[in-house]
Amino acid sequence: MARLTMARRSSRDRLWWWAVFVGCALPLAALGGWAATGDLGVNPIETIVRHLGDWALRLLVLTLALTPLRHLTGSTRPVRYRRMIGLWAFAYAVLHVTAYTVLDIGLHGPTLVDDLTQRPYIMVGMAALLLLIPLAATSTTGMIKRLGGRRWRRLHRLVYAAGLLGAGHYLLMVKADITQPMIYIALLGLLYGVRAGRWLAGRPV
Repeated sequence: MARLTMARRSSRDRLWWWAVFVGCALPLAALGGWAATGDLGVNPIETIVRHLGDWALRLLVLTLALTPLRHLTGSTRPVRYRRMIGLWAFAYAVLHVTAYTVLDIGLHGPTLVDDLTQRPYIMVGMAALLLLIPLAATSTTGMIKRLGGRRWRRLHRLVYAAGLLGAGHYLLMVKADITQPMIYIALLGLLYGVRAGRWLAGRPV
């Protein structure tokens, strides 16, 4: 009976893993479908760059929401997929910057250095990506063991700054309606506030 229960649990865990993986991959597949059918709108380059950036930020915010969700529900399942979702967020961020560098800058002339100096939102976005690099590089179980749990946790607190920089990048980039970036900023403020409250109360964050 115990062996059967463990088999069912393992099967359920695999299904959840694949569901999360496919969910994270779907926006990229959708973008590929739009490109294949020529359905990228009047400005295909902007559509590609913005779509990738939007999903990088969405998944980054989602990773930050998983621990508060665990505290709220009492279930450890949400945090089991935090590493995968975080790596997907990093992948979308890298693709976002790559698409911008290759498609936008590559086709329209100015260099990345020019953009960094003339457009503050580019510098803020690049700072967010740079903070995500060490987090992605140390996401394996082996790296956690090498760094030690305490040092690894300290290093991965950079994700809080990366989240704010990502939302700030979005806010600075928008020229008119700032509703969407402000929603992300409000969500991050709520998530950070929950963590701060638990920390002040001496509870795990």
